[in-house]
Amino acid sequence: MKVGILYSRIRKDEKLLLSELRDRGHEVTKIDVRKHQFSLDGTTAPVEGLDIVVDRCLSTSRSLYATQFLDAYGVTVVNGPETADVCADKAKNSLALAKAGVPTPKTDVTFTKESAMQSIEKFGYPCVLKPVVGSWGRLMAKIDSESAAEAILEHKATLGHYEHKVFYIQEFVEKPGRDIRVLATDGEPVAAMVRSSDHWLTNAAKGATVEPFELDDRALELVEKASAAVGGGLLGVDLMETGVVSDDKSEASQTESGVDYTVHEVNHTVEFKALNDAVGDDVDVPGKVVDWLESKAAESADKEAEVSA
Repeated sequence: MKVGILYSRIRKDEKLLLSELRDRGHEVTKIDVRKHQFSLDGTTAPVEGLDIVVDRCLSTSRSLYATQFLDAYGVTVVNGPETADVCADKAKNSLALAKAGVPTPKTDVTFTKESAMQSIEKFGYPCVLKPVVGSWGRLMAKIDSESAAEAILEHKATLGHYEHKVFYIQEFVEKPGRDIRVLATDGEPVAAMVRSSDHWLTNAAKGATVEPFELDDRALELVEKASAAVGGGLLGVDLMETGVVSDDKSEASQTESGVDYTVHEVNHTVEFKALNDAVGDDVDVPGKVVDWLESKAAESADKEAEVSA
């Protein structure tokens, strides 16, 4: 298999992936998107003859545009631009989850400080204000009072970038000091971990401690539905335990303990180094990812053969 890796920086995640690909004898082409041009009729990036290209761009904007161009050239790229577009924008992410019937936190999107303040007062304190585009818990705020809300809204309104003029406001979900990250391939879990912290943000990038987590039937169901909602692919599905049984009283909807979940986000260029460390020798995380890449490349080859026949 000939594999291209789109990147702008090689992190531990990419090193794990590259090592597994090379150990299996696959031919790897690293493509630094900073060094290439993407034209309407072609690119300087060495993508010709590749069986599959994996998007590992650190920058959201580079990821979105590079995958759109490669898709337009007929190059098989994962994750595809449609999935990237939904996952990169928290508002689109929330809409996709809600449309698919996946439980997700109550959310308002507003466009002025005044309407944002009305939503905050409606949710009550605390509530959460997030940027529509962002990762690693950056620029997220837990709002505990009216004065804090006014200050944060004023700062966002004057920051300049148009995305800060979109106010994405969510209810604050009381969780047991942790959330759950699931790495999944087209809805099939590879492995899962809990990220625990005394801080209200439980991102591994913010210093949360991690340990393996065994998914119950309800969590498995939601991971599959959330993945399908955004178009499938290699995804990080983030869940929080709500401690509230859903309105659906069917056996399949409930865990043995009666705990239910809400899915607050699905990530399209998911990092898995912390997960790999958490599960240790129990799960070969990069190996499972490459298994999936091999299957996607084979599917693409079969489709091309059918078209050519």
